Amino acid sequence: MSYSTVPIFFAQDDPNADPSTIGALPPRFGLLDDSEDRWKTFQSAIGCLNAEAPGGVSYKVCFLGRHGEGWPDNVAEAKYGTEAWDAYWSKLDGDSEITWGPDALLTPLGETQALQAREAWKSEIPKGIPVPAKFYSSPLRRALDTWKETFGLRSNDAVLDKSKRTVLILENCREQYGVHTCDRRSTLSSLVTIYPPPTYVFEEGFAEEDPLWQKDEREPKPHIAERARAVLEVIFREPDIYISITAHSGFFNGVLAVIGRSDYALPTGGVLPVVVKRTAIPN
Repeated sequence: MSYSTVPIFFAQDDPNADPSTIGALPPRFGLLDDSEDRWKTFQSAIGCLNAEAPGGVSYKVCFLGRHGEGWPDNVAEAKYGTEAWDAYWSKLDGDSEITWGPDALLTPLGETQALQAREAWKSEIPKGIPVPAKFYSSPLRRALDTWKETFGLRSNDAVLDKSKRTVLILENCREQYGVHTCDRRSTLSSLVTIYPPPTYVFEEGFAEEDPLWQKDEREPKPHIAERARAVLEVIFREPDIYISITAHSGFFNGVLAVIGRSDYALPTGGVLPVVVKRTAIPN
């Protein structure tokens, strides 16, 4: 399979787009069409792409949601500087003031950012935004908590119907792993206690202990892209067109590499929509 993108719908599609100018949650999630019928028009365009696609070609829309700020993101790294963080502090579980590993949590700001993403979805639902039919997440807690705050049940303030409020947790959706303790995940038994079924569904074969993280080797970026490709293959096996993935900047840049786009510095708590085209390559 080969993957590419259709870069005509969103402000973030522009190769010269500046994430710091566009922001984490631009109006309409960056959709260029600002008309009242914008999402109806968008869904019609995606429908036409799929209806007119030749054999072996299909399209999906992926809303890539980065977790809110975690303790290693901007907080601990900013405290010590990137050089010292990478060389020393990232290998520890914390210091006398901050705990960032293993499996870093959201900061209070990160929780607020996840709620801001919730409000962004709520503001577009009356305008007809296609609510994702399938949700995927990283197994790291800062991503799972972001999904919970964004899409989970909060009294009567529901973004999703109860029947749709499930998320499939994929090992391959995690952040670049190795060395940094914040990227070492929790055990399955502890995760299931915090994120119970039926809302949270762990993929078949999900291991009790973290099978990937190593204390002395950082995952190379080409391997992140391989993981991202594997996730796309899972997504495209399903019939759903509109997809949400809650994960990390490193993983999302792996996705962008697979579909032929440059890295995009999505701010914490941000959402990056991408239209992904898959083409089956004949044997």
